[in-house]
Amino acid sequence: MTAAALNHTQERRAATSNGGLMLLICVALLALMIWSIIEFTRWESSFNAALMIGSIVAFTLGISGFYTLQPNEAAAITLFGNYKGTDRTPGLRWVLPWYKRTKISLRVRNVTGQTLKVNDKRGNPIEIAAVVVWRVTDTAQALFDVDAYQKFVDIQIETAVREIASHFAYDHAEHDEPTLRGAADQVSSLLRDKLQERVAVAGVVIDETKLSHLAYAPEIAGAMLRRQQAEAVLAARRYIVQGAVEMVQHALEQLSERDIVKLDDERRAAMVSNLLVVLCGDRDAQPVVNTGSLYT
Repeated sequence: MTAAALNHTQERRAATSNGGLMLLICVALLALMIWSIIEFTRWESSFNAALMIGSIVAFTLGISGFYTLQPNEAAAITLFGNYKGTDRTPGLRWVLPWYKRTKISLRVRNVTGQTLKVNDKRGNPIEIAAVVVWRVTDTAQALFDVDAYQKFVDIQIETAVREIASHFAYDHAEHDEPTLRGAADQVSSLLRDKLQERVAVAGVVIDETKLSHLAYAPEIAGAMLRRQQAEAVLAARRYIVQGAVEMVQHALEQLSERDIVKLDDERRAAMVSNLLVVLCGDRDAQPVVNTGSLYT
């Protein structure tokens, strides 16, 4: 067992009281205090003095132990540095006044990370940022196992984003590997898992992660844009050539099946060449009408 596991703090329920009941008791103590003061001014006896002092002390202690909790809010109760439990019941609450109450929000939090400049798997500099939705589930771990849990989560978000970016290429990966741009859901899922491992010690649960910004760094953005444009042109050309070859093949098959004209290998090659030039050219072809024989 590691030292971190030995020092692990786990949330437990605190022994606190309903504030409404204690409010009624404080009202009764207030009435008793006023009555004892009046009686002491009328009869300055030791009993009346003790009753007056006792009611004042009891009322002061009672009124000092009140605190309120909003929905999705908790209070960690400590006594001289010792953790006594956590109160999650909303409303007016009461505890002995010498117990310290540290409030902590249990609401869902949304963090937009800073845009980071990192290198992807292929070493290209990129800019990346993520949006993380998280919440506190264990108040004891959040308050006592880490120092400043909110700052701790922010630092872990940055670290996890840098780690994930180094595992994927921005795009154009080899062997059909997932990329940051093409596999956003897979990247977000892996980021959530990695981040959950890092912040579990703080009693935090990661509900959702999404990449909010992804781009090449400015110094290579222009070159990468030209590369993408060239690849788009090549892909379009490849599609055009594939279609042209299928059309030429279909034309030759139709001519042969219907016995419209018989071509030797040389004329067949010339026809294929002409058809491919027409079909694959960037400009409209200018037809030349042959009024003579096919072989002249």
